[in-house]
Amino acid sequence: MTKISFHHAGGAVDVLDVDPGTSIMRAAVTNGVAGIVGECGGQAMCATCHVYVRPEYLADLPAISDDEEEMLDCTADPRDAARSRLGCQVILGNGLDDVEVDVPGSQV
Repeated sequence: MTKISFHHAGGAVDVLDVDPGTSIMRAAVTNGVAGIVGECGGQAMCATCHVYVRPEYLADLPAISDDEEEMLDCTADPRDAARSRLGCQVILGNGLDDVEVDVPGSQV
């Protein structure tokens, strides 16, 4: 199993254990994590699964694709050049067995 921790502005944290191969977005939507919408279902076409990855996990992330890069310019909350990612494009497993993210204040 892999672990994702979703940190919310008020201090609450949702911690999920999910199967390797699960995206951050799919884990959040399937488990009812507040603040992650995933409107497009994981196609990198809506930016409603925007998350801020905590700095200590950035080196373990896959590279940002051109599609993800373009959609990150459309986030409702400001993009952080270093930490912003689309949750649908970050897949757990293959060296990323644990990740913590901050959930933006809004997605739409």
